[in-house]
Amino acid sequence: WGTRRRQQCTPAGGGTGSRLSLVVGTGQRMRRMARDEGRRTSLYALMLLSPALILLTMFAFAPTAMTVWSSLFSRGTSRRPSVFIEFQNYADLAADPVFWQVVGNNLLYAGVTIPVSIAIALGMALWADAKMPARGFVRVAYFTPTMLPMIAAANLWLFFYTPGFGLLDRIGGLFGFGSVNWLGQPDTALWAIMAVTIWKEAGFFMIFYLAALQTIPPELKEAARIEGASRWTYTRRIVLPLLMPTTLFVLVNALINSVRLIDHLFILTKGGPDNASKLILYWIWAMAFSYFDAPHAAAMTVLVLVVLGVVASIQFGVI
Repeated sequence: WGTRRRQQCTPAGGGTGSRLSLVVGTGQRMRRMARDEGRRTSLYALMLLSPALILLTMFAFAPTAMTVWSSLFSRGTSRRPSVFIEFQNYADLAADPVFWQVVGNNLLYAGVTIPVSIAIALGMALWADAKMPARGFVRVAYFTPTMLPMIAAANLWLFFYTPGFGLLDRIGGLFGFGSVNWLGQPDTALWAIMAVTIWKEAGFFMIFYLAALQTIPPELKEAARIEGASRWTYTRRIVLPLLMPTTLFVLVNALINSVRLIDHLFILTKGGPDNASKLILYWIWAMAFSYFDAPHAAAMTVLVLVVLGVVASIQFGVI
């Protein structure tokens, strides 16, 4: 067929120019077919990505861009429209003592709740994965706080913390301790919020660790036992390294959760007393919807996004 094709396309005498034209034309057709195939592939990929891209644009990219733009304007009123003031809102935040108090509260809150929640979750997962009686009941008991709605959990702990007749004061009274206003004192309010968060999140993180533990091949444990490794050595040298991808996922989620707490504060302390338990998201909400100062709230939101992005990048690079 190739010989007949060349005879049809080549005039008598087999001119070299005709053969060269045939080769060039074939190359052009192949390049055109490759471009058409690339366009079809790109269109197909765009069709597959378009639902997620539309949702992300509507609920993530566009709001982020609008927030950044809003942070560069002054607070407007019905008589005085907002004007472009560049980075003045950020300078105002840096000069606000409440800003630094809230940042300090959130750093302490994250520094305590993140490692403690992850450590407790890992311990519960190791225990729930072991062979023991009523293992299913133990797993459900660990996960129950996560299933409770945020408002219901906050009201439950509000009863625990109530001075005089709350559960903690009743238990403390059995041992001769006096009544303590856990949520009404600056020294204890934030720590009381931390206890609620750890109780609520440890069971949620445990589920991911438990799922990861069940993917570890049992042959590794058998090999470690044959080699004479202790249970602690097996956990430290085999289990924990294999759980690092799960730890990264849990750590990023815990970091995000540490700056988005607002439900418990509404019920328990409302940021008090004297801003002792006020965290970043609650303060952003108060600025935007209580004081109607959207530009400063937008500036604070931009700072939170930048810090979260930097810290998450470091976590991915290190872990």
